Amino acid sequence: MDKKKLLFVCVENANRSQMSQAFAKILGGENVEAYSAGSRPSGVVNPKAIAAMKELGYDLTTHDSKSLDEVKAFAPFDVVVTMGCGDACPWMPAKQFIDWQIPDPKHMEPAEFNKVRDYIREKVKGLLVSLR
Repeated sequence: MDKKKLLFVCVENANRSQMSQAFAKILGGENVEAYSAGSRPSGVVNPKAIAAMKELGYDLTTHDSKSLDEVKAFAPFDVVVTMGCGDACPWMPAKQFIDWQIPDPKHMEPAEFNKVRDYIREKVKGLLVSLR
């Protein structure tokens, strides 16, 4: 399989797209190059997301909250997945665009946050299977 380039985009690049990128790396391994960005990046990865991923043995502190301009250099992508940025989702050169309706877990309690995290893992797993 050729290495697939994936870009995950949400508004702040602090939670959903960061976890998606992490799961793509965890589940896709050498076959995936995963990036994430925000339409209006907050500049920080949410400590809740860091804690949720640490439970699974992944260190999200190695990630940065990035703007789309910062990942443009890696285009074109095989797939761009957007999450909840609606009309603010910018266009990026890609073969395929997918929109995932995933609630923003920013203000959720840890148990609810982890449900969103696990939902994202399943979505990423399904995406990787579809790309084989």
